[in-house]
Amino acid sequence: MDLSAEDALRLNVLLSGTLEAVRIDESSMTVYALSSKGEAKVKLNPNCRDELYLRRVREALSSHVLGSPGGYPVYLKRWTRMGQARDESLESLLLLGEPEAVVAVVNASGLTGELARRAWWASQVPENARCMLENNAVVQGDMGRILADYLVEYLPFEEEAGASIQSIRLVLQDNLVDEETKLRIWGRAKHKNAYYAGFLLAAPDDLPEPVAANRMWEHACSRLEDTIRSGSGWAAQFCRLLSGSGQTFLLTFEKALKKPSNQDVVVSLIESLRAYYGPLRIDSEERRDMGSITDDAESHVKGEMHGEIHQILAALPELHQEVKSMVALSMVDVPVVNEVFSRTDAIGSLMRRKLEPVTGPVFELVSGLRN
Repeated sequence: MDLSAEDALRLNVLLSGTLEAVRIDESSMTVYALSSKGEAKVKLNPNCRDELYLRRVREALSSHVLGSPGGYPVYLKRWTRMGQARDESLESLLLLGEPEAVVAVVNASGLTGELARRAWWASQVPENARCMLENNAVVQGDMGRILADYLVEYLPFEEEAGASIQSIRLVLQDNLVDEETKLRIWGRAKHKNAYYAGFLLAAPDDLPEPVAANRMWEHACSRLEDTIRSGSGWAAQFCRLLSGSGQTFLLTFEKALKKPSNQDVVVSLIESLRAYYGPLRIDSEERRDMGSITDDAESHVKGEMHGEIHQILAALPELHQEVKSMVALSMVDVPVVNEVFSRTDAIGSLMRRKLEPVTGPVFELVSGLRN
């Protein structure tokens, strides 16, 4: 059975124009189309079950756009979500009225600001907004602020902590939101501490509510001035941790890690710590327990295996414990919590109790670097 005569005629007229995107509202059985002249719509008149009729409508769209009624191959979902859609087909995908085709577009490496505008018109959902804000061309264009504003407004309704963290990380990039909005989100973190992870990932050196530098900061930076000037990343990192911004980072990290709601929050916090150290790493070994981390850190601090660490200690022997804490924290990575999470799917207070063999030593290391 074909489309009703009325719908076939109206869709053909619609498709004869130059369209930018198509979407289908299944609840109202309406096809919407976007063009340079604005929006147009066709109210459908099904002659069979709605689900079957919508399939025929999409077949008609696919026949016109792709020359085949097969439509968008939804079985390629995983592939296209990895950004593998061909750049030359992106415009066509937006004309199929298929949500998964829009997902392919927003994940594509060839996404442009103009395509982002069309894709957003076609499917305004948080996941698509987050995908597009991973693309620098979109962030730098007009759509950047539009998508960021949407994610900020949607944030109170986001149910998944991991999604909230990613939304905050993305809207804080490149000044997409103003300072007032940034502080408003920060204020909500007092009740939803997962939000802190987003700030730690996005703006580790520019967090709200800054605290004072470590009392040894000026002394350490003075002693390490020549070492830093010679290009020592570890000496620069040590001064960074003792600075006001570093102390604020450590305080925020500690505050968030004391009461994470679920595993996604814990992993994001550990990732923020890893990102804070950047490429600095004693070695490539993946340590899976805090005992080996603290033991190895002590070995590196006592010995002379690592030249840059030895330079810091030679200049600041009285800060042995602080240097050890810095080195140990650089070794903390997701494998240490994976060991716990592989044995439990607990959340909340039970998860926090099971994490104490990890979080307890981490808190001690953080304390070793704070006033």
